[in-house]
Amino acid sequence: MTETVLVTGGAGFIGKSVCRELLQRGNRVRVLDSLLEQVHGDTGGKRPDTLPDDVEFIHADVRSGDAVASALRGVDSMIHLAAEVGVGQSMYEVERYTSTNDVGTAVLFERLIDHPVRRVVTASSMSIYGEGLYRDADGNLVEDAARGGLRDGQANWEPVDAKGRPLTPVATPEWKRPNLSSIYALNKYVQERTTHIMGPPYGIESACLRLFNVYGPGQALSNPYTGVLAIFASRLLNGQPPMIFEDGEQRRDFVHVHDVARAFADALILPEAVGGTFNVGSGHDRSVKQVAHELAKAMGRGAIEPEIVGKARTGDIRHCFCDTTLSREALGFEAREDFAEGLADLAEWVSRQTAEDRVSTARSELEARGLVA
Repeated sequence: MTETVLVTGGAGFIGKSVCRELLQRGNRVRVLDSLLEQVHGDTGGKRPDTLPDDVEFIHADVRSGDAVASALRGVDSMIHLAAEVGVGQSMYEVERYTSTNDVGTAVLFERLIDHPVRRVVTASSMSIYGEGLYRDADGNLVEDAARGGLRDGQANWEPVDAKGRPLTPVATPEWKRPNLSSIYALNKYVQERTTHIMGPPYGIESACLRLFNVYGPGQALSNPYTGVLAIFASRLLNGQPPMIFEDGEQRRDFVHVHDVARAFADALILPEAVGGTFNVGSGHDRSVKQVAHELAKAMGRGAIEPEIVGKARTGDIRHCFCDTTLSREALGFEAREDFAEGLADLAEWVSRQTAEDRVSTARSELEARGLVA
C-alpha cells in the first residue's frame, strides 16, 4: 500500500528512522516539526541535513492549527511523534510539556475532523506504567507496587509488599493499569486516550505504540533529558563518567530505533493494529549499570567507571521492562537488532559527533527544585 504519510516530529531521532522505513516501503512522506532547540540545536528553522532528501519538510509547531491543516492536505495516514520528552524536566516545565504534548495532540485531532485520514498511529511511552509489574513472595501479581519515602544512600531501593518482603519484577504487559508518576507520563496517556477517543467517531482508525528505551545512532547527544544511552554516550564522549541515580541495579528494556521504525510502519497498515495499544521493546531486560559498562567498552572508554549517585529523582521508577506477547501475536513484531551490535553502531556514530555535556546542569536544576531525594 503506497500512501502519503504525515509524520509529526519527523525530524527527531525516532522520526528520521521512521521516515526512512516509510520511504523504503514506497510511501511519500511529509514531516511537520518545530525543530526544538533543546533537541536539534540552533537550526534557524532550516531543514535538517540528516532528514532524507525525499521527505517534504514543513517547519511548524503542532499547536498551530493552520499549519497542521495545511500539512494534512493530501495525506492518507499519519504517525504522531511530536512531543516534549523527559520525565525529570516535565516535573518543573509543566506548562510547556502539557501545551506541546496534550494541547498539540488536541489541535491535531481537531484539524483531522475536517481533514480525516485513514489511520493515526501515536507514540506513547512505557512511562505510563510507572513501576512495572511485580510478583510477591506468595506468587501474586502486583500492579500497584510503590516505594516509600526515598533517602540518600539507602540500602534497599526495591519496592516491598505490605509485610516488607521484596517484590520480584516481571515483564510488564499492556493490561497493567497505568500508574502515572510524572507529568510526562500523564501527557503520554492523554495522547493515547485522545487518539482512541477522537479517531473512531470521524472514521479514523487508531493505534498507539508504548515505546520502551529506544537507542541507536542519531540521538540528541546534547539533550540531557533524552534517552539514557544518549546521555551516557555524551558523558563518555567528553571523558566524563555516566551518572547513574540510585544504585544502578534498576532494570530496563532497550530497543533499537530500527526495530521501532519497523513497528510504526507495520502498525500503519496491519488490520490487527486498529484500536489497539501495543508495547514495543526487545523483550530483554538489563540493569542500567550493566548497560553503562557495556557502552563504555564499545566506545573504547572501558576504564571510565559510572558514577553511582545513590539518590533518586522524583518520578523515577525502579524496574519496568517489556512483555512483547501482544505485539508479537497481533502485529508479528519481534525485535531483530542484536544489542551488542547496536551498541557498536551507536559507539561508531558517537565517535564522529561532538556533544555539549549538560547532565550536571540538568541535575542541578532538579536538585534546586527538591526533585532529587
